Parts: sequence; structure tokens; C-alpha cells
Amino acid sequence: MSTYVYGITAASHPALPEGMGGVGDPPRQVRILKAGDLAAVVSDAPEGLRPKRKDLLAHQNVLSEAGAAACVLPMRFGSVAPDDDTVTSVLAERAEHYKERLGALEGKVEYNVKGSHVEEAVLHRVMAENPEIRARAEANRQAGGGSYDDKVRLGEMVAAAVQAREAEDAAEVLRALQPAAAAVSEGPESTGWLANVSFLVARETAQEFLAAVEEARKNLPHLELRVNGPLPPYSFVEPGPAEPAGTAAGADAGAE
Repeated sequence: MSTYVYGITAASHPALPEGMGGVGDPPRQVRILKAGDLAAVVSDAPEGLRPKRKDLLAHQNVLSEAGAAACVLPMRFGSVAPDDDTVTSVLAERAEHYKERLGALEGKVEYNVKGSHVEEAVLHRVMAENPEIRARAEANRQAGGGSYDDKVRLGEMVAAAVQAREAEDAAEVLRALQPAAAAVSEGPESTGWLANVSFLVARETAQEFLAAVEEARKNLPHLELRVNGPLPPYSFVEPGPAEPAGTAAGADAGAE
């Protein structure tokens, strides 16, 4: 039977609650596989697993329970290895790497920050910063709204200016928050967000990071900043036993 992998930790990690359930219906019992100084938190993998809310939450609950006691390298939802032996073999082969990551991530969590424009506010900002756009808009106003071509041209100018601001504002978000984090991982571009960045933050400085987010909101009022966290540090763990490089690992249990 294939093996579902939740995360990797030290072999000395405190025992998990007896009978703890993970993904699947009924929930598969969570267990520990050890290889030298390392261990993997696993269960049997249910067939036909899909990223349903119940299983996403089960995955995250296992990681939360394990991470409360000591550092765990979280695997993303859907991480499945062919069998237990594959998991322990990879743990042995990459032992030094995993031990280094456990040391680097000890006591740290992830905050994901997504930024988007507040439409009306960014339009005001673009108009204020661009005299050519203001002149075009005024000419159209004086001409009773302007011709169809005039309106199209104005719209194109505004759209180009807003797009240019997206890159500038994404850089502003990074500059504002990076000093409060131990590491940064920029996520893939997606529709609706001009910034999608994950920050690795020490637990004891989490309030300082959140204060930096609030300060950024005040200084960048034309942006909406959404924060998700604290999360297990998904974005700062390289592919594990069930996640060969270049392979999609499924949905993130910390995703919104």
C-alpha cells in the first residue's frame, strides 16, 4: 500500500497522540517511520485522494499537532510515496539536507502575504502621478467626453500606468516586510494579485512582522494586503520523499 507523508522531523521528536487520525474516510491512523536521526510522519494513503476540505484540514491538523512539540518539515497535501521503504530510503539518502533544514526552520513559521490594488485608490494615484493622463482626461472632458477613439486611448493609457504600478507596488511590499523576516519566498504569479510572497518569521518576532504589515497598509493605502498565517513553513522546504523535483504535489494545506 502507498504511504502518505505529512512531514519530516527528528527521530527524537516526542510521540504523537495515540490513535491520531489523518487523511481518508475513515481517517487513516498516523504513525512514525524512523531512519537514523530522522523520522517521517505518515499514514496509509487512501485511494482517490482529492483536496477536499475535510482532508486538507486533517493534513494541517497532523502538522499542527506534530509541530507543537518540535520542528517539522511540512510536506504539501497529496504527498504520496510508493511504500514505507521508499520513504525511509529517501530519509537516509538526504539525511544531511533534512537535518540542516530542521535546524534552519526550528522555531519559525510562515506568513503568506497577497497584495492587490484598491481600484478607485490606484486610479486616483495614477492620475496624480501622470500629467499626460490628466491632460488627456481633461481634453476629453472639454470635448464632452471625447470621441470613441479618444476614450479608448485614455483607457489604454490608464491601464498601462496601472500595470506599471503593479510591479512597483509589489517591490514596495517586499521592501517593507523583508526586514522583519528571516527569509522570503516569492510565489507564482496569479490573476488578481500583484504580490504573492511568503515570509519565514521566528515565532518570537511574529508580532513585529504583523506590525510591519500594518505599517505597510498605512503607507500604501491604495493596496489591499491579505495575510495568511502562521502556517507551517511550506515554502521553505525543498521536495521530500513523495515530492520529486518538478512534480506537482497537490494543494497546499495552508492555502486559502
